[in-house]
Amino acid sequence: MIIKQDHLIESIHSALQYISYYHSPDFINAMVSAYQRETNQSAKNAIEQILINSKMCALGKRPICQDTGIVNVFVEVGMNIEWESDLSLEDMINEGVRRAYNEPDNRLRASIVSDPLFSRSNTQDNTPAVIHTKLVKGDKLEITVAAKGGGSENKSKFTVLNPDDNLTDWVLRTIPTMGAGWCPPGMIGIGVGGTAEKAMSMAKASLMETIDINDIKAKKNQSDIEKLRIDLFEKINALGIGAQGLGGLTTVLDVKINDYPTHAASLPVAMIPNCASTRHVHFSLDGSGVAELPEIDLSLYPDLEMDVSKYIKVDLDSLTQAQMDKWNIGDTLLLSGTIITGRDAAHKRLKLMIESGEGLPEGVDFENKFIYYVGPVDAVRDEVIGPAGPTTATRMDKFTDLILENTGLLGMIGKAERGKATVESIRKHKASYLIAVGGAAYLISKSIKKAKVIAFEEMGMEAIYEMEVKDMPVTVAVDTDGENIHKTLNNIPLTFKG
Repeated sequence: MIIKQDHLIESIHSALQYISYYHSPDFINAMVSAYQRETNQSAKNAIEQILINSKMCALGKRPICQDTGIVNVFVEVGMNIEWESDLSLEDMINEGVRRAYNEPDNRLRASIVSDPLFSRSNTQDNTPAVIHTKLVKGDKLEITVAAKGGGSENKSKFTVLNPDDNLTDWVLRTIPTMGAGWCPPGMIGIGVGGTAEKAMSMAKASLMETIDINDIKAKKNQSDIEKLRIDLFEKINALGIGAQGLGGLTTVLDVKINDYPTHAASLPVAMIPNCASTRHVHFSLDGSGVAELPEIDLSLYPDLEMDVSKYIKVDLDSLTQAQMDKWNIGDTLLLSGTIITGRDAAHKRLKLMIESGEGLPEGVDFENKFIYYVGPVDAVRDEVIGPAGPTTATRMDKFTDLILENTGLLGMIGKAERGKATVESIRKHKASYLIAVGGAAYLISKSIKKAKVIAFEEMGMEAIYEMEVKDMPVTVAVDTDGENIHKTLNNIPLTFKG
């Protein structure tokens, strides 16, 4: 069987474009079920936005999330395959990644930086991918392509337990420490055994499997692993973290466990979450041409529309402190007016400029403004901006007090929880922290009516933008009194009884 270079490159290209805007049917069905069950209104609103966003992306063929991920590729190479190629397997895959992320009609955000310890220079094409290769019997090439967002990847956990330690106890202690930055509801992948790197690889690979927890529950003769999956699924959801950390019934859609023999003295355990933008697809190449990818049935989506009558309309350009003081955690707002953006690298440079006495960059004025933690996808066609969902606000905690103290900023918009010291700083400065839904990037981008770079243009997605928004949906997470909607993440007990 001869695999041609162009067929593999084009298949990788097509697969990455496909997963940027299509959720798999099992994920859609699981989210619809979670939406129908949910009784917590804030969490239900978040799941609703994720589903609306997903359908919009499927129709518009634009990214589900502004973080279009680091590419993970799992390859099983049949030992009878012959190649018609002048590139290595790794180089062919990376050429497919390069073409996918620079596709003119659906440009994807390049997030990969080389020299991770020092210059952290963006590679501009999202290469290189992380590639796992296995030689197997046969004459086919089996490939699973995934795009893993930084918010969920950053919450990966690893430990080496003692052989007689309880895995469930460790998982239930650890899940609350992950906060909401991994954008639940999603999947939890667990790898047990082998060595450290084997456990991590198994955990990552498990996230590529189909959501099937309800099928497992219905089985009459469940294996020990399946019983453990069900037990963890139920106990994690019983923690009450919920969608986006807002509480509610669904934190995880499934729990996957892969295991491997290990040393008698060890019990390596890896745990990796997949977010509400979970993106992966499997395909085969047999020498006959480019991979065929599954059709998506749009009828799987319920007919949902945001009920804006439940939202409070806010004019950011005339917002007063007295108006903001009336907000309570859980209030849902529709923001209109001017916001300024800024992420990690921008905050680092702003800190240096403020501390040196240089002040803010020319053209950047935070006075009576909100800052939005976002790194948008580039615009295509007639877009004002590409998908522009929030990044994890917790990473900006170390800068928050300095920024609030020196800029006149009213508040912040991001996703996930803030640390205790940051919440206290928000209270001290009578500011607010609002959350937008992670996993609703395309939906949010439609509320952005104007966007222009006003500082640090050379930093690409990390540049500072001024944006004009109309009815941007957010939820009050920390109010001016320091009340915190995510406080349950800090109050979940470290041991689970049950």
